[in-house]
Amino acid sequence: MMITIQDVITKLTKPVDKLEISVDKLVFGDPYTEVKGIVVAFVASHYVIQRAIDMGANLIITHEGTFYSHHDRIEHLEHDSVYRNKREMIDESGIAIYRFHDYWHKYQPDGIMVGLIQGLGWTHYVEENNATSTLLTISNMTVKEIADYVKRKLSIPFVRVIGDTSMPCTRIGLLAGYRGGGDIAIPLFEQGDLDLIIYGEGPEWETPEYVRDAIYQGRNKALINIGHAASEEPGMEYLAELTKAFFPGIPVHFISEENSFQFL
Repeated sequence: MMITIQDVITKLTKPVDKLEISVDKLVFGDPYTEVKGIVVAFVASHYVIQRAIDMGANLIITHEGTFYSHHDRIEHLEHDSVYRNKREMIDESGIAIYRFHDYWHKYQPDGIMVGLIQGLGWTHYVEENNATSTLLTISNMTVKEIADYVKRKLSIPFVRVIGDTSMPCTRIGLLAGYRGGGDIAIPLFEQGDLDLIIYGEGPEWETPEYVRDAIYQGRNKALINIGHAASEEPGMEYLAELTKAFFPGIPVHFISEENSFQFL
């Protein structure tokens, strides 16, 4: 039985009621093309697209925008050589790219969070799943031990920490992606009676400054920033596993990338 790109999109979006406003869309490709192979990735980088082509896949499912912004605006890039080179490769290869962001976050529970929690091996510690966060109670560990554990489990070279690294923690708030802003993260400390928040990223002068003040006041609070991609790649790897189960006759590959940043 032939499976089309539209069949894949319909299957992936089915668990969620139609979203009137969403960035999710088929960015490139014809929805009625037969799917020969699928690559799932955090972002459709030049590297990921080239790997997909080399593998013989003709559909990429990406979480983030292809052209460096949440809404994939390209007006300012029309004459940019990097954009043009990447765009030409996509056009010439005929590969399809489907953005799967909002619907995946709207799964119950959030698909990205499920993958991150599985990646950390903390599924049995979950106490509460919210729209933008998950609250956990873990066995007693210090901030340093948690930081080392997270690096090992997610295969990332570094994290950034605010707080006393010898402080013991049991109550943790976990926030994937760009959910580290003060409006979302700060209230969780008191609402969830949290020792520690772990998030992907957020403005450095919001939640980090709150934690700095809390520490100055003698409160035992800490923050671990793991990076946006590190916090969401496990959720896309989980999506690749689901997609394999949905379409067992189609080759499905998850492609990860190394952290782009270096600390010097």
